[in-house]
Amino acid sequence: MGSRLKDNINSRYFEAANKLKAKTARQRIVAYVESYDDIYFWRTVLSRFENDKRYFEVMLPSHRKLERGKKSVLMNVLGPAMIACVDADYDYLLQGATEQSRKVVDNPYVFHTYAYAIENLQCYAPSLHDACVAVTLNDHRIFDFEEYLQQYSEAIFPLFIWSVWAYRFGRHNRFSLSDFNRVTDPGGFSIDAPQGSINHLRHKVGVRVRQLQQEYPDAKEGYLATKELVKSLGVTPQTTYLYIQGHHLFDTVVVPILNKVCNRLRQERQDEIVRTARHHTQKQNEMSCYEHSLQDIRQTLKKNTGYQLSAPFHRTLSDIEHCFIPTAEQVQ
Repeated sequence: MGSRLKDNINSRYFEAANKLKAKTARQRIVAYVESYDDIYFWRTVLSRFENDKRYFEVMLPSHRKLERGKKSVLMNVLGPAMIACVDADYDYLLQGATEQSRKVVDNPYVFHTYAYAIENLQCYAPSLHDACVAVTLNDHRIFDFEEYLQQYSEAIFPLFIWSVWAYRFGRHNRFSLSDFNRVTDPGGFSIDAPQGSINHLRHKVGVRVRQLQQEYPDAKEGYLATKELVKSLGVTPQTTYLYIQGHHLFDTVVVPILNKVCNRLRQERQDEIVRTARHHTQKQNEMSCYEHSLQDIRQTLKKNTGYQLSAPFHRTLSDIEHCFIPTAEQVQ
């Protein structure tokens, strides 16, 4: 009986539990997330809305077995005391074209990242120089991340619209996210000549776009409608990178660039130590001290919070504020 009751826990269960507490006690709001990696991100988001009236507890939605993923989170009966916090994926851009998209877009107790996933926010271009400094302790700006990711975004934008179109109109079995990722892999990349990578990418995108146009000659109207919809939702050709698959952006686009930039910044610092050390012992000590201070690139990126200045993050905050902080009109 006890386990069956636990299986049917929903928002009303927690609302009733909150009512049993003293009137002055803080109300507990359970926030379900998709995976362990998401817990810390959503804690940093929700903590700013805690006060003497409410607190949030961020957790996975499993009661008896280890269930993870968006479907598991959205299965719950949500409400004022039980919310869902998920990656937007394409569900936000599809605007209710699928059942899952409807749950994400229409339920006032489902909060999402607007960007495709947390990884996209961690790769927010204006924050990447700071991430390099954290890794290498060298503040020399040798690469323009914002310019590169803007050009990368503009290069992939036409194919990105085709990708959203494919999911919107049920053609994703013919042009999947994996297909899109294969084309938008920047491949070989040089810090000194990044334009070569962009030019190659533009060529690959152009070839695939022409193939899709030939395969779907009647899709022009749907494509243009999808393009207008996507733009109306805040996506621009310059910010497309925030809305593509997060793992692809993190692992295939951003980390390889950071590796090359950070390797050069480390080498710069090491050369400086060799050049300025007065004697061998000082050089050894300085080098040892420097190498012990270095950080891991992937871990640094995972802890990157520079996205807090980004537009998608502020839209998420605005949604939570609207839900949990009553306006003057609501109070009256």
